[in-house]
Amino acid sequence: MKALLLRLEPVIWLLFGAGIMVGTLLLPGYLLTVALGAPLGLLPARALSFERAHEIFSNPLGRLVLLGIIALPLWKGAHHTRALCVDLLGHRSDALIGSLLYAVALAGSIAGILAVLSIG
Repeated sequence: MKALLLRLEPVIWLLFGAGIMVGTLLLPGYLLTVALGAPLGLLPARALSFERAHEIFSNPLGRLVLLGIIALPLWKGAHHTRALCVDLLGHRSDALIGSLLYAVALAGSIAGILAVLSIG
């Protein structure tokens, strides 16, 4: 199992780096808009309506952004949690915990892909 993780390490680092970028650049703006802008009345009434969101996320570029917001932070979280577990538990459990965490990130990414593709 450890050999497979070592072979997949460049791909995992790519997803981890992209997750950091999304988590740093896109997610705070999205959360500020939804969590503060809408409740404080700073946005037009139609800005967060279902019809508007459906219109945005029916577009291929909007779907790609939505998928990035869903899937990439999962990989970032899996990698950080793996590093934390290695720090706390040592390298003996790294293969098992790393495999489990990356499997959860993969399952979440697949669920995100299916959810984004189901937008009609």
